[in-house]
Amino acid sequence: MHITKNDINEMEQRYRASFINSLGGFKSLILVGTADSNGASNLSVLNSLFHIGANPPLCGMIFRPDVADRHTLDNILDTGWYTINHVTESIYEAAHQTSARYPKEVSEFDAVGLTPIWHQEYKVPFVGESSVKWLMQFREKHDLAINGTHMVIGEIMEVHIPDEALQSDGFVDLEAAGTLTCSGLDSYHRTEKLSRLSYAKVDTWPHEI
Repeated sequence: MHITKNDINEMEQRYRASFINSLGGFKSLILVGTADSNGASNLSVLNSLFHIGANPPLCGMIFRPDVADRHTLDNILDTGWYTINHVTESIYEAAHQTSARYPKEVSEFDAVGLTPIWHQEYKVPFVGESSVKWLMQFREKHDLAINGTHMVIGEIMEVHIPDEALQSDGFVDLEAAGTLTCSGLDSYHRTEKLSRLSYAKVDTWPHEI
């Protein structure tokens, strides 16, 4: 099948969104926990997390255009703090449900039955049921003129992770932590690791480590 740019432009809106969102492959699946300046909690599922750098430890996320209220983005800009929480098999349906457009006065934690664990100093909620979670401090926001989306960059300030998931060389074994991944807008997946390979060098073929 050969699909051209004109074919893409002529696709029905939701069909096109599903097609383009799933085309890029598997993505990080996270729940972002926030609170506003009055302490009202919010939780939203995202699949746009990406690594920026390790020193300082930075992650970015993409938020869609302002076609509807963006409680998560507003809270991040309001307080400067948020949490990133991995999704496991026991909570993926609840995570998916957080994408519903609840009004601001309704906490998604309450609506979907997940447990907020509040950071004592920064008053921002982690997801109690999540096995891997970390605290983020907002650093930069960039508005992308090409499509009206917003890129938010934050710095990792602390991490909570199961002992068995952290290997001796710093590698995080996400399968040991039970982390799921996703494709498209609504497809959730377990993973199966093939292997880890050695550092690539021009004169040596990689080997399993």
